[in-house]
Parts: sequence; structure tokens; C-alpha cells
Amino acid sequence: MAGQPLSCRASPGGYGYGGDLGGLREREFPRLRGITYLDHAGATLFPDSLLKAFTEDLRNNVYGNPHSQNISSKLTYDTIEHVRYRILQHFGTTSENYTVIFTSGCTAALKLVAEAFPWMPEGSKQPSSRFCYLTDSHTSVVGMRGITALMNVLSVPVKPKELLSEKNWLPAEEQNCTTPHLFSYPAQSNFSGTKYPLSWIQDIKSGKLCPIKMPGKWFVLLDAASYVSCSPLDLGVHQADFIPISFYKIFGFPTGLGALLVNNRIAPLLRKTYFGGGTAAAYLTGADFYFPKKSMAERFEDGTVSFLDIIALKHGFDVLEKLTGGMEKIKQHTFALAHYTYNVLSTLKYANGAPVVRIYSDTDFSNPDVQGPIINFNVLDENGEVIGFSQVEKMASLHNIHVRTGCFCNTGACQMHLGISDEDIQRNLQAGHVCGDDIDIIDGRPTGSVRISFGYMSSFEDAQTFLKFIVATRFSKSDTEIPFQSSVTKLTTEPVPDDGTYFKNADKLSPRTHISDRELGNNSSVTVKTVDWQPAESESESIRATISETAVPTCRGDGNPITVTNIFLYPIKSCSAFEVTEWPVGNQGLLYDRNWMVVNQNGVCLTQKQEPRLCLVNPSIDLKQKIMVIQAEGMDTISVSLEENTGKEAVICESKVCSHRVKTYDCGEKTAGWFSMFLGRPCRLIRQCPDKKNSMQHKNTKGPTCATSISLSLVNEAQYLLINVASILRLKEHISARLEEPLEMEELIRRFRANIVISAPESFEEEEWAEISIGALRFQVVGPCSRCQIICIDQQSGERNKEVLQSLSAARGRKTLRTCCSKLKD
Repeated sequence: MAGQPLSCRASPGGYGYGGDLGGLREREFPRLRGITYLDHAGATLFPDSLLKAFTEDLRNNVYGNPHSQNISSKLTYDTIEHVRYRILQHFGTTSENYTVIFTSGCTAALKLVAEAFPWMPEGSKQPSSRFCYLTDSHTSVVGMRGITALMNVLSVPVKPKELLSEKNWLPAEEQNCTTPHLFSYPAQSNFSGTKYPLSWIQDIKSGKLCPIKMPGKWFVLLDAASYVSCSPLDLGVHQADFIPISFYKIFGFPTGLGALLVNNRIAPLLRKTYFGGGTAAAYLTGADFYFPKKSMAERFEDGTVSFLDIIALKHGFDVLEKLTGGMEKIKQHTFALAHYTYNVLSTLKYANGAPVVRIYSDTDFSNPDVQGPIINFNVLDENGEVIGFSQVEKMASLHNIHVRTGCFCNTGACQMHLGISDEDIQRNLQAGHVCGDDIDIIDGRPTGSVRISFGYMSSFEDAQTFLKFIVATRFSKSDTEIPFQSSVTKLTTEPVPDDGTYFKNADKLSPRTHISDRELGNNSSVTVKTVDWQPAESESESIRATISETAVPTCRGDGNPITVTNIFLYPIKSCSAFEVTEWPVGNQGLLYDRNWMVVNQNGVCLTQKQEPRLCLVNPSIDLKQKIMVIQAEGMDTISVSLEENTGKEAVICESKVCSHRVKTYDCGEKTAGWFSMFLGRPCRLIRQCPDKKNSMQHKNTKGPTCATSISLSLVNEAQYLLINVASILRLKEHISARLEEPLEMEELIRRFRANIVISAPESFEEEEWAEISIGALRFQVVGPCSRCQIICIDQQSGERNKEVLQSLSAARGRKTLRTCCSKLKD
């Protein structure tokens, strides 16, 4: 890959709307500075002028509930009707041919079709209906079969090749059958960007093309959600019966609003059972009498529509037309970027001639009528093995490149392009892999891929930044891999009895067992489930910490002692470490470890991934004064009481940490102001509630105790993290040659943010341990710790260094994100 040129300096043809795209980006998308956003197929971005026009509209007008008859309500009703006409105009049709039914999104529109379509069930006198769908379909389309199954209607998946290669005519006599069938296919694959022929619509409706040979009348559902984001759709020419869309795919705002466009010729056949507010012309509460409203839209829009969001659509159409000149120009612009990126990406090769990526596509990106602005691929190493998508995504994040990974809610396309069998899907599920997680490789085979997609404001610089990232990033394995799964070990402990208030005074601030950084001897032990709390006999008392023989591999080598070299706790999640020589243990790990965290104005946890400067905040615990002292350069020192504050005046809220919900309370305006000033953004400090039953529970999934739950503080994975100095030294030796300025050992250790640092004779021997005892405290090794890009952040300066994770990638091969920590529980 070295030496691969990116010599194309001129912009690709069809690019830029013939104007100043750079100026447009600067005016409308200043938030994109320093960001390469390549997930427009997931959600495109809204321009500033859309929000400005919308909010100005809201400030100048009073919009009431459209179901009322007053002046403000009449204004709302008329505006909504105007937006319906504008939508139909955008798609080249009129209200004479189509009806716009507003929904919460494309998925809700699909569900509505499944529920309202006039299915003929199995067992009826005439032939039964069939629901057919292309296997390259979104989950929400495939999910319609759950509804049809309840209606005793069979669902039949159809592979694209079957429909593209066969011309099945339906005999005239079979076309006379009135049994309704429904075929659904995407105008554009959200997986690969392949555009399927819009001519299928008329061919299938006319009987010229049949998904399956079945007498009856075929109707077509065209899933246009992905297609209409960057391409014009003319329903005057391609008259599908149902067209579901989501508007955020087109405008970026509003979200949570979609529509179902229904061909008026099928509208009278649709059936509806439930009726909500605004849909009834008349009904009785004491008798089975209901008469629907005449309007097709009002009949199917249950309750009050999201009228303010609908009003925002008017501004969305206006702004989009003004900025770009229309969907045809957006189509040419985005395809030009995809075409250029595909051509460069497909020619990248390693020094041995092996390709750098494997692209999953049915086209050669030569025609915007058959290919959309989506590129789906996996990165390969020089031996042709797939680099896991999770690794690629995390590396891209270091460069502030936003991509999408996984199977993109399109299992059928994922199976087709990656060669994943039905049995593989089931085996992967049994192995713990579910849609949306980061398990990217199972048994050496990928479970998903990487997708990039362009939007109307995407630039040539975005494409080049992405390509330079692929060229510059060392995804290949080194000649001599480090033979380890991880070197951060996760430790965890079983909960210990706790009365809900940690301690009443300083001389009772610790359980009977401390972790102490003294020389470790050998002491046989077995795992115990709990450690009893006992009052401390004296503060000066020290308890010798040991690692038991059962925790040490039999091939220990020369039998040199194993010592605890450092103990760290992190009172505030993602802030600087607080180093101690000995420390009490609570029921969630080290006492006060990650008891607090910083959240943004929406209550979302902030970490060094979003705010690297958090590492410059230095919290320390004063057990005698019962306070946490918080310091940072240029800021006054503040303190927070260690006493729990869960009285009536405390603001209790529920927060989320790595998918786990935890109850917290706010630490007040003073600390909120301090952190907001230091970070330069609104934020607050919150603390986990002490109530034991509200503690985060995390199931241990390793070994015979997998059914047990452990109590966690605000940590991501485990109660304790352990690293071995010898393992870090081995890693340092490997990556030093790749870094311009080799890292010092102390700095590298701090980047892994472990609680317990040990010095064992052999590197990575801790990976083979099942149990560890330190004094009277017994630990069970839970497994390796997944490490994210925080290891790229210098914990002394807050500066990022992409080379660290890239070097670790080369050292570890495809196991990059299992780094040098192990998880423990006690």
C-alpha cells in the first residue's frame, strides 16, 4: 500500500453544483469542520438555514391542533395540506393519483401496508395471497412477514438474481384471478447502493414479470427510503402502489417523520380495524358502529399528526432546492464522489500485489442510474484476510471519519455478499453475536462490513480524507505478531455485605481487606464468593497481599516473586488517575472508583473520546476529611463531599453507561459551573446513587459462574482492570520502532487506565490465570478487556496520537481492540 498515489486533483465530473461547495459547507455546515461524515445513508445532515427558516416560521405564527376549528388550527390544517401537495410535486405526481399518509417513519409505513393490504388467507375458496420480498431488503420489510403470518398468508423471499435472470410471464387466464399479491423491493439497496430497475414496477403489475408463478393480481411496494435521499423519483412514470419514505434521509431534519404514498387505485381496497382520534366521521361507544372519514389520509392517520415537524418539511424542500438546484443535481454530485472513491479504492494494493479492500458491489460504478452513492467493503491484510469492521471503525474515529459498520439492517444482502449461510447466522448468534454489536470476526470469517455513503453536501476533500486514511493506516499484520489475546485483564468481585452507607468515620473507612503494593509471596487459596466486612483494627495495620499458586501458571519460570507495583482509582469516570499505596475495597471494586461522571446538558456521559481534556482533571480522595478534591490547571480547587446526598433536595436521574442503566444524582451548580468553564461546554457532575438495589448489575459471561450478576460502579465492563508491567514492556518494544517519539513506560501504563498494576516474571502469563488473591481478597479473572481509542490520548496533555492504536493494530493483527488489560471480579 506504500507509495499508492492520490494524484487526482481536479474534482470528478458532475461534482459541486457548478458553484462554491466550500462556501456552502462553511455557511450551512460549520459543525463539519474537522469532521469527515460518511454515513449519509444512515442519516444525512440538515443545513443551518433549514433550522433558521423553520424556527422563524414558528416564532411568527401560531399553529394549533389541526383537529380544531379555530383560526390557528385552520392555519395548521391548511399548511399540512400544502405540504402534502409539495411532497407529491417533489415526486412528480398529484393528489389525483396518490395520497400522502403521514407516519412516524418508513418502518411505520411498511407496518401500515402489512396491516391494511387486502390479503386473501390460506383456506379460503379462491387462491390465497402471497407476500414476496427481495432478499436484499431492509429488516423492516422482512418484518412484514410477521403480520402476514398472523393473517395466514405465506411469505416468499426472492433473490435478486432470480428476478433479473428470469422473465416469467403470467398467462392471461391467471391474470384474470382477483387474488391480491404484494411484491416489495428496494429502489436502492441500503447495503451496496445497487439500484434495482424501476421498470419492474410496471412489468410486475402487468404480469410481464412474476416474482413467483401464482395466479392473481400483483401490487408493488417500492421501498424508496434509501433511493430518494440522493435520487429523483418520478411517480408519474413509475407508478408503484405503495412508496414508504423517511424524510430525515432527505433533509436531515425532522427525524421521526415519514410518509406512505398510496396509489389511489388501490386505496379503496385497503382495510383498517383500529380507529384513532381524527379518523372517525362518527362512532358509538355502546354499539359496534364506526364510520370512517372520507379522506384516505385522515382515515389512516390515527391521532394528531406531528404537525410542527410536517411544517418543517416545507422549509426542507425550499432550502434543498435553493442550495443544490434539485435532486438530479444531487444524484450527479454524489455519484461523482462515489465513482471517484470506488476507482481509487479498488486499485489500492499492498507491496505483494494483494488488494487492500474487498468491495461488495453488483456494479462497476459507471452509471448513476444503476448505482447509488454507497460503497460497502471490508479491509484486508496483505494475506487477504479480513480486518474486522470494528477495528476499522475505531481507527477511522481517530481520524474523525464517521462510517457505518455491521450488516446495516439488511441481513439478506450481508449473507449474499459475504457468503454467510443461514447456519452461520444461527451459529454466530449462539457465539454471542447479535445485530449492532462489535463482534466482527467469528472463526476467522467476517460477520459484517464497512459502509461509506455520500450526501449532497459531501465534498471531494471528504473522499480524499477517507482514501488517505485507508492508505496511511497500517492495518496489515507485522512480521512477528505478539502472541497474546490481551494484556488488560478484567477482574471482578462478588458483592460484599453493605449497609448502604459506606462508613461513618475515617477510622472505619475500609473493610478488613486492603489491596497493598507490597511484595507478593505464594499462598494457596481458592475462590470465595464474599469477603466479610470487619472494622479496621488500626490505620497503621498493613495486610500482606499475595497471589495464590492456583492463580499462577505451572510454567512460571524461575519462580521470581510477583508484586503489585501500582494501585490506581479513577473517582471521576474518564478523568485523571488517583494513585494510592493501599486502599479499601467496596462492593463494586475499589472504594469510590468511578463513582462520579461528567455528563453533557442532555445527561449523556462524556468520556475522553468526546472530551480528551477530561484527563487533565485531577480528582483525589481525602478519607479523613471525607471529601473529593478536584483540581485542574488554571482553575480554582473545588471539593465534593463523600457523604451521600440522596435527600429530598437531591435531583435523582437515570443515566446510561455502556448500555447499563444506573441511578445517579446531581452534584450541584458549583461543580457544574466548574466543569462547564474548564471544558468550554455546558456539563454537570453526577454521582451514582448508593442504593444497592439500584446498582448496575452486569452478568459475568465467562466460566462456570456465568449466571451470576456483579455490582458495578460507573465502569464499562468490570470491577477491576489489571495490567502486567512485563506485558506492557513487550508491547512497548514492539511499537517503539513505529513511533517518532517512543513512549515512556509510565505514560504507556497510564494510558491503559488499569486499577492494579503487577510485575510478573513473564509477559502475558496473566492471561492464563483463573484466580488471583491479594491478601484476603480473592479475584476471579473474567477475561480480556476491549480497549478503545482512549489509549491514543496522552494522559498528561490530552493530546491524541493515532499512531499508538495503529501500532497496536500492527502488533496484534486482527485482535487489535483486545489490548493489555484483564478484567477481574472478586
